[in-house]
Amino acid sequence: MDKDTIVGGLAAEWMAIEGLLAGLDEAQWAAPTPCPGWSVHDVTSHIVGTELSLCGEQPTPCLADLRGRPHVRNDIGELNEVWVESLLGEPPARMLEQLRTVTARRLEALTEMSDEDFNAPSWTPAGQATYARFMQIRVFDTWMHEQDIRDAAGQPGNEDGPGAALSVDEITLALGYLVGKRAGAPDGSSVSFELTGPLARRMHVMVDGRARLAGELPGPATATIRLPLGTFTRLCGGRVSPDQVSNLVTIEGDQGLGGQIVGALAYTI
Repeated sequence: MDKDTIVGGLAAEWMAIEGLLAGLDEAQWAAPTPCPGWSVHDVTSHIVGTELSLCGEQPTPCLADLRGRPHVRNDIGELNEVWVESLLGEPPARMLEQLRTVTARRLEALTEMSDEDFNAPSWTPAGQATYARFMQIRVFDTWMHEQDIRDAAGQPGNEDGPGAALSVDEITLALGYLVGKRAGAPDGSSVSFELTGPLARRMHVMVDGRARLAGELPGPATATIRLPLGTFTRLCGGRVSPDQVSNLVTIEGDQGLGGQIVGALAYTI
């Protein structure tokens, strides 16, 4: 994975979120986001807390029963919630300053990291891989949370920048699993995803013993799913249900299979 591309994507995301948050009032900071259980302040706490953790810092210990919260489903979710609790009382101005400070520290550290260290084996939220893979996931996570903030604040945008592109790349890695395992697409079937908008993409999955990405299909897809990029990413992130965006999704070919796949896209934590 190209270090400059990934680090550049993170830097662009941090700058975009900083600019977005700087323009919000207190009511917008308190507004609920599409990310279950979290306000704009909570989402910002998660972003700041994750980067503080990567700088070697720890949150304030939390005595609350975090596992009892419906949106906390596993160990990673619990750790995320500890940071949300730890920063709960911080005013927006202080949160924005913490975001600026920690992302500057992280950008300096990433820039100075050698290519060898950047591509070294590492834990990631998706299992053991490399630190580069971990940082690609960080771009995806951060961009998704930027979109959470935008949705809560009623300020759509940034669906055509490097963060969006790297996020779709990240989701693409899961498409075989989503189509084959979660949606149960039958052997011999195929599906095309056509993402519309400024960052248009076309992606294909073939099921031949197992579901896998394909550069091209030998013939027409069994089902073609056409939808805006932002709708696709929100479905994959579990931010919206298929019923909420049915007017934005077009299925050609096998309607039943296409519907199964759209209903199986939500896969993130």
